[in-house]
Amino acid sequence: MRTALVIGTGLIGTSAALALAGRGVAVHLVDHDPAQARTAASLGAGTVEAPESRVDLVIVAVPPAHVATTLADAMRHGAGRAYMDVASVKGGPRRELEALGCDLTPYIGTHPMAGKESSGPLSGTADLFEGRPWVLTPTRDTDTEVLNLALELVALCRAVPVVMDADAHDRAVALVSHTPQLISSMVAARLEDADETAVRLCGQGIRDVTRIAASDPRMWIEILSANPGPVADVLAGVALDLDETVRALRSLQSADEDKRQRGAQGIEDVLRRGNAGRVRVPGKHGAAPTTYEIVAVLISDQPGELARIFADAGRAGVNIEDVRIEHATGQQAGLVQLMVEPQAAPSLGAFLRERGWSTRQ
Repeated sequence: MRTALVIGTGLIGTSAALALAGRGVAVHLVDHDPAQARTAASLGAGTVEAPESRVDLVIVAVPPAHVATTLADAMRHGAGRAYMDVASVKGGPRRELEALGCDLTPYIGTHPMAGKESSGPLSGTADLFEGRPWVLTPTRDTDTEVLNLALELVALCRAVPVVMDADAHDRAVALVSHTPQLISSMVAARLEDADETAVRLCGQGIRDVTRIAASDPRMWIEILSANPGPVADVLAGVALDLDETVRALRSLQSADEDKRQRGAQGIEDVLRRGNAGRVRVPGKHGAAPTTYEIVAVLISDQPGELARIFADAGRAGVNIEDVRIEHATGQQAGLVQLMVEPQAAPSLGAFLRERGWSTRQ
């Protein structure tokens, strides 16, 4: 691939353009807002100048509702040898293209499973897709050369290709992406009118659950409008679990011992099913999840403290598998949770204490 045209310079379009431009591809940028395209170009994502001839690959990175019409227009003008979109839903755009009478031979639907809470070209990074799944949904008509170009793009972005049926993809993202967004927003909404005293007690659990609730509502309205049925199906199942959980909790309030026991069993059931589901979430490098030991280190909120901890862990010969930071309420301090292999935790804790750190395990 030597040339590409990116239509839409938001987070995903700009990130793809930055990755391609950084690996020697001549990238041309177009956006309905020319200022956004110029911003992306200023970041090194490509040029806003029109290509002199047909490009190798046209990448459509616009909201789902506009994917089909944008692709159809680009095809009508013969903008590229191959066409792909990066929308978060796949079945709808494909059916719209068919309804518009478009030739699907040069087209492939794709969806990079990466993103941020923030949007726009300034949020774009060349490494956004590294190590992340990138779903490809070729149709029966998709030309082999088009599939190969899409695979080349995924490789240039250092993502991991996953081939799926378009409708199966939409059901999958309803479960693992779209429904979690809504549930996160619902939990965060409970905080809007909560007493300030309660809010000040927020810890890492509520931060984890509500992190994605900071996402742009306008963007998510566009996504959910393109995949409402599968999301509603998943939420209906969650609603049944919620009803059962509420009944179980009410039973725990009962004076009747049998009712309390049934309530406890109901709560235990949902918690155990949650354990079983969590185990299926892929771990590091897509492998089965690993249980890590946590070495918690108390640090002051000063520049260089994290760097010192990581450097000391390196001196101890221990690899930090993951890290979390919990800030202390009303204090210039926090607790850094270093997640390491279980056999490495005792030696790391001892080494850090020798270096003057205050640790907890």
